Amino acid sequence: MGRIWKHLKTITYHKYLVAKGCFQIGLYWQGLTHDLSKYSPEEFWVGVKYFQGNRSPNNAEREDKGYSSAWLHHKGRNKHHYEYWIDYSTHEIPGGMAPVPMPDRYIAEMVMDRIAASKVYEGEAYTDESPLKYYFKGTDHAPLHPYTRKRLLRYLKMLAQKGERYTFARMKRELHKIS
Repeated sequence: MGRIWKHLKTITYHKYLVAKGCFQIGLYWQGLTHDLSKYSPEEFWVGVKYFQGNRSPNNAEREDKGYSSAWLHHKGRNKHHYEYWIDYSTHEIPGGMAPVPMPDRYIAEMVMDRIAASKVYEGEAYTDESPLKYYFKGTDHAPLHPYTRKRLLRYLKMLAQKGERYTFARMKRELHKIS
Protein backbone atom coordinates (compact mmCIF):
# COMPACT_ATOMS: atom_id res chain seq x y z
CA MET A 1 0.00 0.00 0.00
CA GLY A 2 2.93 2.35 0.67
CA ARG A 3 4.12 2.43 -2.93
CA ILE A 4 0.59 3.02 -4.22
CA TRP A 5 0.20 6.04 -1.97
CA LYS A 6 3.70 7.39 -2.69
CA HIS A 7 3.23 7.07 -6.45
CA LEU A 8 -0.22 8.69 -6.28
CA LYS A 9 1.18 11.57 -4.23
CA THR A 10 4.10 12.02 -6.65
CA ILE A 11 2.03 12.15 -9.84
CA THR A 12 -0.62 14.33 -8.22
CA TYR A 13 1.98 16.80 -6.91
CA HIS A 14 3.59 16.88 -10.36
CA LYS A 15 0.20 17.51 -11.94
CA TYR A 16 -0.49 20.28 -9.41
CA LEU A 17 2.81 22.03 -10.20
CA VAL A 18 2.16 21.86 -13.95
CA ALA A 19 -1.38 23.18 -13.47
CA LYS A 20 -0.07 26.04 -11.33
CA GLY A 21 2.44 27.02 -14.03
CA CYS A 22 -0.08 26.62 -16.85
CA PHE A 23 -2.61 28.78 -15.00
CA GLN A 24 0.03 31.52 -14.60
CA ILE A 25 0.47 31.70 -18.37
CA GLY A 26 -3.22 31.36 -19.23
CA LEU A 27 -3.34 27.69 -20.28
CA TYR A 28 -6.19 26.73 -17.97
CA TRP A 29 -7.55 23.70 -19.83
CA GLN A 30 -4.07 22.25 -20.32
CA GLY A 31 -3.35 22.80 -16.64
CA LEU A 32 -6.48 20.88 -15.67
CA THR A 33 -6.03 18.02 -18.13
CA HIS A 34 -2.23 17.63 -17.94
CA ASP A 35 -1.10 13.99 -17.62
CA LEU A 36 -4.53 12.53 -16.86
CA SER A 37 -3.35 9.32 -18.54
CA LYS A 38 -0.99 8.74 -15.58
CA TYR A 39 -4.08 7.72 -13.62
CA SER A 40 -5.06 5.08 -16.21
CA PRO A 41 -4.38 1.44 -15.26
CA GLU A 42 -1.82 1.09 -18.09
CA GLU A 43 0.37 3.81 -16.58
CA PHE A 44 -0.58 3.90 -12.91
CA TRP A 45 0.18 0.29 -11.99
CA VAL A 46 3.50 0.33 -13.84
CA GLY A 47 4.34 3.50 -11.90
CA VAL A 48 3.52 1.75 -8.62
CA LYS A 49 5.58 -1.33 -9.50
CA TYR A 50 8.65 0.68 -10.48
CA PHE A 51 8.27 3.60 -8.06
CA GLN A 52 11.53 4.90 -6.61
CA GLY A 53 10.69 8.49 -5.74
CA ASN A 54 13.74 10.15 -7.24
CA ARG A 55 13.17 9.53 -10.95
CA SER A 56 10.54 8.43 -13.41
CA PRO A 57 9.30 4.86 -12.92
CA ASN A 58 9.30 4.62 -16.73
CA ASN A 59 13.10 4.62 -16.70
CA ALA A 60 13.15 1.75 -14.20
CA GLU A 61 10.64 -0.22 -16.29
CA ARG A 62 12.77 0.44 -19.38
CA GLU A 63 15.88 -0.85 -17.61
CA ASP A 64 14.02 -3.97 -16.47
CA LYS A 65 12.16 -4.86 -19.68
CA GLY A 66 14.07 -3.05 -22.42
CA TYR A 67 11.14 -0.70 -23.08
CA SER A 68 8.48 1.12 -21.10
CA SER A 69 4.89 0.13 -21.77
CA ALA A 70 3.72 3.03 -19.61
CA TRP A 71 5.76 5.52 -21.66
CA LEU A 72 4.47 4.13 -24.95
CA HIS A 73 0.94 4.62 -23.65
CA HIS A 74 1.71 8.08 -22.23
CA LYS A 75 3.50 9.72 -25.15
CA GLY A 76 0.72 8.91 -27.59
CA ARG A 77 -1.89 10.68 -25.46
CA ASN A 78 -0.09 13.80 -24.26
CA LYS A 79 0.69 16.53 -26.78
CA HIS A 80 3.23 18.25 -24.52
CA HIS A 81 5.77 15.51 -25.32
CA TYR A 82 7.83 16.02 -28.46
CA GLU A 83 7.54 12.30 -29.21
CA TYR A 84 3.84 12.85 -29.90
CA TRP A 85 4.90 15.12 -32.79
CA ILE A 86 6.98 12.62 -34.77
CA ASP A 87 5.57 11.37 -38.07
CA TYR A 88 6.73 9.40 -41.07
CA SER A 89 8.84 11.43 -43.46
CA THR A 90 8.31 11.51 -47.21
CA HIS A 91 10.87 14.20 -47.96
CA GLU A 92 13.98 14.47 -45.79
CA ILE A 93 14.25 10.80 -44.81
CA PRO A 94 12.00 8.75 -47.09
CA GLY A 95 10.46 5.98 -45.00
CA GLY A 96 12.07 7.38 -41.85
CA MET A 97 10.74 9.37 -38.96
CA ALA A 98 10.72 13.16 -38.82
CA PRO A 99 9.69 15.65 -36.14
CA VAL A 100 7.01 18.20 -36.94
CA PRO A 101 6.69 21.60 -35.23
CA MET A 102 4.82 21.59 -31.95
CA PRO A 103 2.17 24.27 -31.43
CA ASP A 104 3.36 26.96 -29.01
CA ARG A 105 0.83 26.06 -26.32
CA TYR A 106 2.24 22.52 -26.10
CA ILE A 107 5.81 23.82 -26.04
CA ALA A 108 4.76 26.00 -23.10
CA GLU A 109 3.16 23.00 -21.37
CA MET A 110 6.35 21.01 -22.01
CA VAL A 111 8.33 23.74 -20.23
CA MET A 112 5.95 23.53 -17.26
CA ASP A 113 6.25 19.74 -17.32
CA ARG A 114 10.04 19.91 -17.16
CA ILE A 115 9.97 22.45 -14.35
CA ALA A 116 7.54 20.32 -12.35
CA ALA A 117 9.47 17.08 -12.94
CA SER A 118 12.70 18.77 -11.85
CA LYS A 119 11.03 20.14 -8.71
CA VAL A 120 9.49 16.77 -7.84
CA TYR A 121 12.64 14.69 -8.34
CA GLU A 122 15.24 17.21 -7.13
CA GLY A 123 13.32 18.58 -4.17
CA GLU A 124 15.39 21.08 -2.19
CA ALA A 125 18.22 20.87 -4.74
CA TYR A 126 16.00 22.40 -7.48
CA THR A 127 17.13 25.67 -9.06
CA ASP A 128 15.82 27.55 -12.08
CA GLU A 129 18.73 25.98 -13.99
CA SER A 130 17.55 22.42 -13.28
CA PRO A 131 15.20 22.08 -16.31
CA LEU A 132 17.94 23.37 -18.64
CA LYS A 133 20.45 20.89 -17.19
CA TYR A 134 17.89 18.12 -17.71
CA TYR A 135 17.53 19.22 -21.34
CA PHE A 136 21.27 18.89 -21.91
CA LYS A 137 21.28 15.41 -20.35
CA GLY A 138 19.13 13.93 -23.07
CA THR A 139 16.76 16.16 -25.01
CA ASP A 140 19.65 18.04 -26.60
CA HIS A 141 20.06 15.12 -29.04
CA ALA A 142 16.36 14.28 -29.33
CA PRO A 143 14.50 14.42 -32.65
CA LEU A 144 12.89 17.82 -32.17
CA HIS A 145 11.76 20.02 -35.04
CA PRO A 146 14.09 23.05 -35.26
CA TYR A 147 11.22 25.43 -34.38
CA THR A 148 10.31 23.38 -31.32
CA ARG A 149 13.95 23.08 -30.21
CA LYS A 150 14.54 26.82 -30.60
CA ARG A 151 11.45 27.79 -28.55
CA LEU A 152 12.04 25.18 -25.85
CA LEU A 153 15.69 26.08 -25.43
CA ARG A 154 14.92 29.80 -25.41
CA TYR A 155 12.44 29.40 -22.54
CA LEU A 156 14.70 27.07 -20.56
CA LYS A 157 17.65 29.48 -20.89
CA MET A 158 15.39 32.40 -19.97
CA LEU A 159 14.22 30.51 -16.88
CA ALA A 160 17.81 29.73 -15.87
CA GLN A 161 18.91 33.34 -16.31
CA LYS A 162 15.87 35.38 -15.28
CA GLY A 163 13.70 33.08 -13.14
CA GLU A 164 10.12 31.91 -13.21
CA ARG A 165 8.36 35.23 -12.73
CA TYR A 166 10.00 36.87 -15.75
CA THR A 167 9.83 33.75 -17.92
CA PHE A 168 6.18 33.01 -17.18
CA ALA A 169 5.18 36.63 -17.85
CA ARG A 170 7.04 36.52 -21.17
CA MET A 171 5.50 33.18 -22.13
CA LYS A 172 2.02 34.47 -21.31
CA ARG A 173 2.51 37.60 -23.46
CA GLU A 174 3.88 35.59 -26.37
CA LEU A 175 1.22 32.88 -26.19
CA HIS A 176 -1.66 35.31 -26.18
CA LYS A 177 -0.15 37.42 -28.95
CA ILE A 178 0.08 34.32 -31.16
CA SER A 179 -3.16 32.55 -30.22
